[in-house]
Amino acid sequence: MTVNSGSIRFNTDSAKMEIYNGEQWWEIDSTSPELQTGGTRGLFYSGGHPSPDDVIQFINISTTGNATDFGDANVSSNAGASFASRTRGFKAGGAPFTDSIEFVTFTSTGNGTDFGNLSDPFLNNCGLSNSTRGVIGPGEIPSAPRHNGIEYVTMSSSGNSIDFGDSTNPNQIGQNSALASPTRGIMAGGSIPSTPVVNSIDFINISTTGNASDFGDLQVAQERVGCCSNAVRGLVGSGAPSVSNLIQLLTIATLGNAVDFGDAISPSTYGKAGMSSSTRGVWGANNGPGTDLIEYVEIMTTGDALDFGDLLASRRRVSGCSNGHGGLV
Repeated sequence: MTVNSGSIRFNTDSAKMEIYNGEQWWEIDSTSPELQTGGTRGLFYSGGHPSPDDVIQFINISTTGNATDFGDANVSSNAGASFASRTRGFKAGGAPFTDSIEFVTFTSTGNGTDFGNLSDPFLNNCGLSNSTRGVIGPGEIPSAPRHNGIEYVTMSSSGNSIDFGDSTNPNQIGQNSALASPTRGIMAGGSIPSTPVVNSIDFINISTTGNASDFGDLQVAQERVGCCSNAVRGLVGSGAPSVSNLIQLLTIATLGNAVDFGDAISPSTYGKAGMSSSTRGVWGANNGPGTDLIEYVEIMTTGDALDFGDLLASRRRVSGCSNGHGGLV
């Protein structure tokens, strides 16, 4: 019998609900964000317009409305990587160049806490995670404007990041350009200054270590594509320099090129902070010029984005994460 990605079953042996992500059945976590926080929380973690700041904002993804103040980042920076477990939201690296890794606890509000350090100061790096590992993708480091190294941390502990492997393309960097299922991490697009953008999509197996492999291609070569996902589908938001309102769709368990999903509200936004629940994908802020727009889509359909609400102020180069994304079943 053929089982489709996204199928749900009740396992009579374990008495647990399970979801099939195209590769295997995964138990649906009974400690859902709905029980912990009243709904999946999304974080807009630091950023700055025009200079870096320490503002953290949050939304409840299951509703619509404006963002609320969460607390302050431990290190003021923008254009860093962000990822999350069920309980913790993280930011790693950022501009001006920093090697800081910090976290907040979703169930409360408050300021960021030091977690450890990256191997080098990074900026324009991307982040993804499953329920245990946070992975920091390629970025820029002071000694080399292109750096295809991938690192990881164990989110329930604290400490410095560890080498994971390398991406397939040294140009594959770009803030907010990563997403995950419980098994796979995906990094899409990228560039560095004065270097052509790429349309390549890489994937890794999060629970192992090793170099990334080719997944497929974006419809157009872009950098700073804001990404989000549930356990089955990945969404790639509008990027640059060929700025458009294109939203692209990936089926994470398979290999292949991205296909059209729909359009973002604004054709002039890119590098948006992406976050998600099991049903909704949300984007907010922008790389430049700043915006206070937050928008959303229903992941398991196709169609254009809808207005969600507003950030506290116009924002740019913001990192995004949530405690209900596709890496957390």
